[in-house]
Amino acid sequence: MGGFNKVVTTYDEALNGLTDNMTIMIGGFGLCGIPEGLIGKMRDMGVRGLTCISNNAGVDGFGLGLLLEDKQIRKMIASYVGENALFEKQLLSGELEVELTPQGTLAEKMRAGGAGIPAFYTATGYGTPIAEGKETKEYHGKMYILEESLTADFALVKAWKADTMGNLVFRKTAMNFNPMAATAGKITVAEVEEIVEPGELDPNHIHTPGIFVNRIIKGSFEKRIEQLTLRK
Repeated sequence: MGGFNKVVTTYDEALNGLTDNMTIMIGGFGLCGIPEGLIGKMRDMGVRGLTCISNNAGVDGFGLGLLLEDKQIRKMIASYVGENALFEKQLLSGELEVELTPQGTLAEKMRAGGAGIPAFYTATGYGTPIAEGKETKEYHGKMYILEESLTADFALVKAWKADTMGNLVFRKTAMNFNPMAATAGKITVAEVEEIVEPGELDPNHIHTPGIFVNRIIKGSFEKRIEQLTLRK
């Protein structure tokens, strides 16, 4: 990897510098658009004491659920416990510290962090346990709470296409959380389905400019369906 070429060929290179007790922001929604290979590599590395920022924690045995199995995650900042029984068990037993955040607020906390905005006011959560211990303020007769933005040591995202300079294109539901996460990491690593040469991506269709991305790796993806429903 040199100059403007951000492609790496191994997961060791992709996650070089990731150590215990770091804050990791992971893109995706449910099982859609998650960087499966990067998560699997974190499990193999055995890093511990992690604070993970993600909409949810995958499912049992897949996605971030892999890291829960070995108790590598110390704290989850998420909006949804989801279909992960182990996540629920560790939350209720006190083994895992969990900060549940309204989904739209979580997305904005990530976006604001990437934009250099330290905090913002939102009406969401006012008058509920979400607001406990937070500054409140009235604007135009309506009460708001102050939410601090989020950044991370590493941001791990999954994209459909990238060029070698790091410009990313996301596809469909993978647009949820991935573009915001990509801007909010000190080091952003993108696991992608296809890598093309500079100039092959339509500039009008690029969702994340390469300036936000430090490393790119081509992955292979299982693309599980979280809940498969078939009509009889």
